[in-house]
Amino acid sequence: MAKSIIFAPSKSRELVRNQVKWKTEMEKQIYSSKLASALRRLRRTEPEIVRSRAVRIAADRVLAVSAGGQMQWSRSILSHRRRSAIINKTHKRTCRTSIHRMLAARMWPEFSPLQRKIIALRRLVPGCSKISLSSLLSETTDYIAALEMQVKAMKFLTAVLNGGA
Repeated sequence: MAKSIIFAPSKSRELVRNQVKWKTEMEKQIYSSKLASALRRLRRTEPEIVRSRAVRIAADRVLAVSAGGQMQWSRSILSHRRRSAIINKTHKRTCRTSIHRMLAARMWPEFSPLQRKIIALRRLVPGCSKISLSSLLSETTDYIAALEMQVKAMKFLTAVLNGGA
């Protein structure tokens, strides 16, 4: 018999509240206006690659600010951006060598398929590498709802800027 994950009533109410929060029209308008003002501050003289990264960082940061620091993923985005601004810009993260990749590949057979998926999910949601499964699922649902709202707002802004709204 398969085990089912049971959430406490407070957790399920929290999940519903977070999903509803990102779907309100007011929240979308607030996010859109903050995103538009953040995008206006970007430099247009930079190369396209640098500009696209700056747009992504600005969109993520505005999304985290809109979340109000209530969720772990938003606090992680805000603290990471602050740290990266402090660190010397010439300092780059070293890429993994092929030996490290092979060692990592050898470690995967130790985990069940479900554990592999949980590990992958922890890598996808910012700031969720060391939290419990129930918290991870709560953070993930809020993060997905926030990203959906972000996509809708960016589509709207693109349509407005292209004159098709």
